[in-house]
Amino acid sequence: MKFRAKLVDVTCIQQFTNVVGTISKLIKICTLRITQNKLYFILSETVAHGGVQIWCELPQGHFCDEYAMQGMSAEANEIYVELCPENLLRALRTAQAARWVKMKLTNKHTPCLTVEVELPSIGSCHRLAVHDIPITIIKRRDWADYAEPEMPDFDVSITMPTLKMLKNVVDKMKNINNFVSLSANQNGEMKLSVETDMVSINTHFKDLFNPAWRRDAGDAGVGESSRSSQGDPAQFAQARIDIRRFAQFLSSQQVNPNRVICNIVNNRVVHFYLMHDDVSLQYFMPVVST
Repeated sequence: MKFRAKLVDVTCIQQFTNVVGTISKLIKICTLRITQNKLYFILSETVAHGGVQIWCELPQGHFCDEYAMQGMSAEANEIYVELCPENLLRALRTAQAARWVKMKLTNKHTPCLTVEVELPSIGSCHRLAVHDIPITIIKRRDWADYAEPEMPDFDVSITMPTLKMLKNVVDKMKNINNFVSLSANQNGEMKLSVETDMVSINTHFKDLFNPAWRRDAGDAGVGESSRSSQGDPAQFAQARIDIRRFAQFLSSQQVNPNRVICNIVNNRVVHFYLMHDDVSLQYFMPVVST
């Protein structure tokens, strides 16, 4: 297996660093999937651990000036490795003023993702910082465990308010209860609710956008808002979720996404879909039973 990528553009280096920073705030260990066209950061937890799933997709052509990889075989031309995103983030933080950043697979007593950073210096000399990040190679027989999660057959799809606003609301609510009910309808309304024996608090958001989805393309339309053809569009679908995980998701965002879509399967799962330029991140959060 071989992998080598080089990032030269300062904006691309910063954006890649922000993506890794977002991932590192959400999970401690993740799977990096390397293909000919894309890089993926993946987490797929079992139901016993809460069932959270993350699927972050980055087209290599958007970030890399040079890119070469050779997978397990011609038939399985992919690479799967497990790493700590925080270690990768530490390496990338040294690259904010770099001339270029290289990433490659190496074997230095143990498999590593080596990050080389050329830093500017006074005069004709250049400084080279090298970071060796330990990784674990995932065997081919286990690749099926990291397949892209299916888009849920959701009851409501709605564009969320600004994440900063939501974060301020949720940070106050998490001092009241460990769980929050997130609900929305096809009339552009969203509601956050927390309850105790002593108090009930509801925060309402109106005039939000209900995106139309092209199911065959797996992407959200940008045309006029959709209206459910079944049932009452004013009917709310809701999901009761862990408020601290929700707060962690809101505070983790460093990519300033152009749009964040919330898809709710009533009393089953919430699917957050973030889009920024060519980068997409999906976050699946299961409901918590009452």
